[in-house]
Amino acid sequence: MRQPLLTSTAAYQALQNHAAKARDWQMRDLFAQDPQRFERLSTEAAGLFLDYSKNRLDGRTLELLKTLAQERGVERLRDAMFAGEKINLTEGRAVLHTALRAPRDAAITVDGQDVSADVHAVLDHVKAFSDAVRNGDWQGHTGKAITDVINIGIGGSDLGPKMVCLALRQFAHPRLTMHFVSNVDGHDMDAALSRVNPETTLFIIASKTFTTAETMMNANTARAWFLQSASEEALAKHFVAVSTNVEAIKKFGIDPANMFPFWDWVGGRYSVWSAIGLPVALCVGFGYFSDFLAGAHAMDEHFRSAPIEENLPTILALVGFWNREFLDCASVSIAPYHQDLNRFPAYLQQLEMESNGKRVTRAGDVIDDYETCPVIWGDVGTNGQHAYFQLLHQGTDVTPIDFIAALRPAHEFHNHHAALLANCFAQSEAFMKGKTADEVRADLAGQPADEIERLVPHKTFPGNRPSNTILMEYLTPTTLGALIALYEHKTFVQGALWDVNSFDQWGVELGKVLAKKIEAELNGEASPSQHDGSTNGLIARAKAAV
Repeated sequence: MRQPLLTSTAAYQALQNHAAKARDWQMRDLFAQDPQRFERLSTEAAGLFLDYSKNRLDGRTLELLKTLAQERGVERLRDAMFAGEKINLTEGRAVLHTALRAPRDAAITVDGQDVSADVHAVLDHVKAFSDAVRNGDWQGHTGKAITDVINIGIGGSDLGPKMVCLALRQFAHPRLTMHFVSNVDGHDMDAALSRVNPETTLFIIASKTFTTAETMMNANTARAWFLQSASEEALAKHFVAVSTNVEAIKKFGIDPANMFPFWDWVGGRYSVWSAIGLPVALCVGFGYFSDFLAGAHAMDEHFRSAPIEENLPTILALVGFWNREFLDCASVSIAPYHQDLNRFPAYLQQLEMESNGKRVTRAGDVIDDYETCPVIWGDVGTNGQHAYFQLLHQGTDVTPIDFIAALRPAHEFHNHHAALLANCFAQSEAFMKGKTADEVRADLAGQPADEIERLVPHKTFPGNRPSNTILMEYLTPTTLGALIALYEHKTFVQGALWDVNSFDQWGVELGKVLAKKIEAELNGEASPSQHDGSTNGLIARAKAAV
């Protein structure tokens, strides 16, 4: 159904008028005028605390954003998603990653079928298999326990489990080492295989159709490597599949009893909660994997039931929408002040940019009078401070930042953690307050006047740079689940506001199609077709180098 154009809505136009004033606001003044600003502009749920007071907005801004969300039908679309309606319009699919973390007794239907039983049957299979590998009952073909697990996937089937296994490193099984191969670049596979023993290595091939080009190239390379030292009969003890293509996995040499399916209503970037999360269950154990699902479910229930003004994902989405749409912020930096979350910015890149990096509405109309998804990027603190924070503080672009931190560490180096949190909080304060010319002059007092004035412009910080801070007590499977679900639902809300389909990814496909043609040309399996001059020249140079 075609929605009214975003920019034509009364709420959007009211926000435009409001933004004309807000652009001149100074956050220093907003805090000075309202001693209760922090208390009013912060909220918590599902083990997470959100402080969004360091943004250039006030109560009126939030009222107008809430009205816009209601006009755009955010709550109605949210309810349709949870009900299993086919809101992925271009593929005619439901969007039910939330069903993957719902309790066993939840009644969730797709096309009249209760999917809960199917979900929990797969989870039971994941539990039985992961338990067997972890306790040593599952052994390789020579009778040795598994010591290394190599997950072969790409996109969500790589980023999700890899990020989570790294984040939950403190809960990992001491015998098992997790490896992840996604890149078709042979260096990725070479690095993984050079570190493992075929007798004690388990491969997980993650491809729903068992036809994904990059994944299957890597899978076949791993298979050939393994068969250098073992028979084809041994494959079944060392290869399992997260897939639905029974015939293809049997042909590969995988026992269908070791196939873990998932469904069309699970998008790749939302799939870590499904059998794609098998590496997580192997790494941390099914008990902690269940806690991970429970944390996400707690955020789901909060998102479904909390009013907009108290709803963490919706608030995070509305604040981000305000910064993007009305304050011209073209990117968002993710700054986890926790080393174990070092892949979280990359995970959010796919989640948000693949979901909302769209230029047409759900009805297919070209969007030409407003912006959609900002660029998502970042790194862990304090590394980012010594890399790109210079640009964020004094560059010509204003980039909002999400600071993420745990109040308590999982280590005993408490002086390190105090320094980490001090840096996190100090950076958010510095981005908000900046440093005025008069403050610089006061710092330089005692130096020659001309030298002071020469240095003032270089040492002045404009400040007024927006940020959110998300805190948790500890980084645990439960709080990590809630954190990921928070950003999933934030992405959903922004997609609804922009009226884009957040659940397809046609832009991923074009390069793949062209790559198949060029690969055949590079391998001499096809005569060169007519490309542009640059591409023809690059192909020629590559062929000459062989």
